[in-house]
Amino acid sequence: MLPRFLLAAGLFLLPVAAAAQYDSTYGSSYYRQKVTQFNAIPDKENGEIIFLGDSITDIAEWSDLFKNCLIKNRGISGDKTDGILNRLTEVTTRKPSRIFLMIGINDIADQVPDSVIVANYGRIMDRIRRETPATRLIVQSILPTNDSFTEFARHQHKTEHIRFVNTAIEKMALQRQYTYVNLYDAMCDSEGKLSSDYTNDGLHLKGAGYLVWKQLLQRKKLL
Repeated sequence: MLPRFLLAAGLFLLPVAAAAQYDSTYGSSYYRQKVTQFNAIPDKENGEIIFLGDSITDIAEWSDLFKNCLIKNRGISGDKTDGILNRLTEVTTRKPSRIFLMIGINDIADQVPDSVIVANYGRIMDRIRRETPATRLIVQSILPTNDSFTEFARHQHKTEHIRFVNTAIEKMALQRQYTYVNLYDAMCDSEGKLSSDYTNDGLHLKGAGYLVWKQLLQRKKLL
């Protein structure tokens, strides 16, 4: 059965991934290395800004990109929504001024049902509200992919699921009075794929893609 907030929003009418078999595991060696590193950083600076997510977040040099030393990168390559939930306490304990969240493409690639991904997003949002209520959460859409590239085949041909999750998390964010940022449309080419101007593997971003991201956040006066 779908979560109550999905039923209330009418989102049960949209396509949902098959729930028969899926892989929600996240605890790779790299994940554990990064989490232990984050936990080993005891100092908390006033006004920290945290970018939270998977490899698309992990790759970026956020503090250099925005010329802001208060920005902290909490991306972990390969992470999923369950992985975020498992390590969220380290983030909320820091009482950051803002959290920029993007997660879910690895869940989709591993056939985690859309309803499970969305439910996990709800748990993430609600925990942030409960554990650090003064923090402003900015929920960022999952990006499109481009199947012209073959390196990340499992992540391709998932457009209906990406769009479903994005629609759901936008509604959930607005219901909770959080900010939603549509990066999906900003990164699409004329065919609705992640533009080759912004990627060289069909999933991750090149520098030009991060500049688009930066400019969008700045135009919205979020950074």
